Amino acid sequence: MKIPPTRRRRAVTADEHSLWRMAMRDTDPLPGHEIPADKATPADAMMATPLPTGNLLSTGPVPTGGAKKKLPALDPMTPGVDRRTDERLRRGRVDIDGRIDLHGLNQAQAHTALAAFISRGWHEQRRCVLVITGKGSGDSGGGVLRQAVPRWLNEPPLRQMVIAIHRAQTRHGGNGALYVLIKRRRET
Repeated sequence: MKIPPTRRRRAVTADEHSLWRMAMRDTDPLPGHEIPADKATPADAMMATPLPTGNLLSTGPVPTGGAKKKLPALDPMTPGVDRRTDERLRRGRVDIDGRIDLHGLNQAQAHTALAAFISRGWHEQRRCVLVITGKGSGDSGGGVLRQAVPRWLNEPPLRQMVIAIHRAQTRHGGNGALYVLIKRRRET
């Protein structure tokens, strides 16, 4: 009987470790698995660091080809998406493969969380995700995140992973949420 060779795991990069620490910042470790104080990274220090460019999870290349035009922000018909898919997305009839709620986060936290979420969705071959920004308050046309998220989705590195953005239907959050259609990842 032949024993298959064991695979070596690659080392975790500093960016991946920081991303994981930020994602787990609100959880309590199991008894006996506390993180030593010298390895713990303060959340404030992580929030102050700029987002890395390129691939956030380092598990494959970020798509670079295709048009470099910005997505028309919440346009009724998005170029590059067939009419049927666009109509189904606009009406909320596309299966939602994941959702992220950005309520209660400041801009830096929300930007980092959104970038990690979209990148992870692209790597996991998710097609449509729901981004909940909240409606905001005041007379200025909505909240800060509601205005910033479409802009962030149009900037690198997220722009290379996103095909279309539409306002969500009322049952999914209405004006306080967005449907985001993610490009398919090409296997090389």
